[in-house]
Amino acid sequence: MEDGKKIAIFVNVFLYAIVLMIAVKIVDVDRIGPNMTKIGLSTVNNWFRNLWSYNETLGYSKVFYIISMILGIIALLAAGVWAGIGIFQYIKEKDINKVDKSIIATGGFYILLLIKYALIKGMSFNLSPVKLDGKSAPKVSFPSGHTMLFIASMASTIYLVGYFLEKEEQKRIVLILRIICVAVMVLGITARTLSGVCWLTDIIAGILLTVPTLIIYTFFCDV
Repeated sequence: MEDGKKIAIFVNVFLYAIVLMIAVKIVDVDRIGPNMTKIGLSTVNNWFRNLWSYNETLGYSKVFYIISMILGIIALLAAGVWAGIGIFQYIKEKDINKVDKSIIATGGFYILLLIKYALIKGMSFNLSPVKLDGKSAPKVSFPSGHTMLFIASMASTIYLVGYFLEKEEQKRIVLILRIICVAVMVLGITARTLSGVCWLTDIIAGILLTVPTLIIYTFFCDV
C-alpha cells in the first residue's frame, strides 16, 4: 500500500477513535450498567446487547466467552513467540543492533499499544456490562483489550511468517499460517462481541485504537 493511503487511513481512523472516546464520555450517558453504573452511548449499547440472549444468572454467554479466552491465549502465545525470538537473538549476539529489525519493530508495536491501552483504560470510560470472577463491581471494559490483542498479534504474525518463511517451497506453509491468523482474529473478535462481557462501543474502540498503531508499524516493516 502506498504511503499516502496509509497516512490517510491513519488520520481518518485516529479521528474516529477520538470522536468515539468523546462521545462515550458525554453523549447519551445513562445508568444501564451493573450497580447502576453510567454508560455512554447507552441507547446503542443497550440495543445491541438486547439483540442476544444471555444466561440469566451470569449475564453473558459462557460459550462465546470461553472461545474468546482460548483464542486470546493463542494470540498471546503468537506474540510471545516473536518476543522470544527477539530475546534469543539479543542473548546470542549481545548486541541490540544485531537483533532483526522486524522483530524490534514488532516489539515496539506491542509496547506502544500496551501504553495506549493502559492510558485509555486509566481514564475510566465505560464499565463492563457484567461482573466477572465473582467481583462486586464491574471492571473498565473500554477499550476491549482482547480485540486489540487479536488484531495486534495476528496482524504482526501475518507479516512475520512471510518475512521469515520467504523461500519458494515455504509459500504454502505461509498461506496456511496466514489463513489461521485471519481466522483467529475474526473469530476472536466475533466471539468477544457476542460473549456479552463488553459493550459494542468497547469492541469498536479496540479496533479503532489498534489500527493507527498498526499502520505506524507497517512503515517500519515495508508492508
